[in-house]
Amino acid sequence: MRALLIGGTGLISTGIVKHLQARGADITVFNRSQRENRLGDTVKTIVGDRNDADAFVRTFKDQTYDVVIDMICFTPAQADASVAAFAGRCEQFILCSTVCTYGVKVPPTVLVDETFPQEPISGYGRDKVASEKAFLAAHAAGKFKTTIVRPSCTYGPGNALIDNLEGDAVSWDRVARGLPILCTGDGLGLWVYTHRDDCGKLFAYAAMNPKTYGQSYNATRDQNQPWTKNISDIATALGQKAKVLFVPAAWVLSQESKRFGLLREITQFHGAYSSEKAKRDVPEFRCEIDLPQGAAETFADMKRRGKWKDGAADELYNAMVENAMKMGVGPVEV
Repeated sequence: MRALLIGGTGLISTGIVKHLQARGADITVFNRSQRENRLGDTVKTIVGDRNDADAFVRTFKDQTYDVVIDMICFTPAQADASVAAFAGRCEQFILCSTVCTYGVKVPPTVLVDETFPQEPISGYGRDKVASEKAFLAAHAAGKFKTTIVRPSCTYGPGNALIDNLEGDAVSWDRVARGLPILCTGDGLGLWVYTHRDDCGKLFAYAAMNPKTYGQSYNATRDQNQPWTKNISDIATALGQKAKVLFVPAAWVLSQESKRFGLLREITQFHGAYSSEKAKRDVPEFRCEIDLPQGAAETFADMKRRGKWKDGAADELYNAMVENAMKMGVGPVEV
């Protein structure tokens, strides 16, 4: 199998490559070669910028692949360039989309599956919906077979581990130090963390699987847990219990809306999904890495890369904790 990844060295991409290698695939990645590349010598690299649409299309005019996996398509213009580059030049095109395309409503069954209406509240989600439509139109026109994969919160070595408030969280260092951290609401909102290697498995084994042609899939772990349980699992990776202050999301956003954009658009809402359809059509897709194990791997890698943040030195976060406690919010150990 000849596989091309647009991107290829990012978080989920690393997991995809691992499983494609296990399948014996001939792998090429296309990116700007600006990130650490730990894919190994057998993976070929084409250096280029996908935002230069004309050059991007020219790069692949004489190339053919069995499957193309696009990990860095974020806009309709980028989708159009990918369709132009690979129409008639690949059997299957897999788009990395996002569960943010569903928006923030909660179905009666609680878990969002692929039949749930796509009503995104963010520009990111709206652009992904438009990109999905472009690739499905290409599928309908016979240009290639399209498969859409929608990850949720994916983590692992190579990136930071988000918390309830922000992407590059200072809270985990505070947990390690025995200091209180903030969580919004009552801590019972559902959230799911999926390790990059488990998520990557769905992409890798959906490749050249005819059951996936023309289909969309959630790519999430089965354990949709309350924030309290997630925080407890992550604290276990640090050998600690977490001391949590539960505060309103609106109060956090009133302190610094720009910094806590992740909370504003995503994490204050339920994030619980079903991946039963993916497990049905791609039986190799089973999530096996539990959160304490995955968090420990992620933290070790952050420290190796010098990306571990000093929570005690964060003046805004310290002030928010102090103010919450002055208002009578006491820490709850989880």
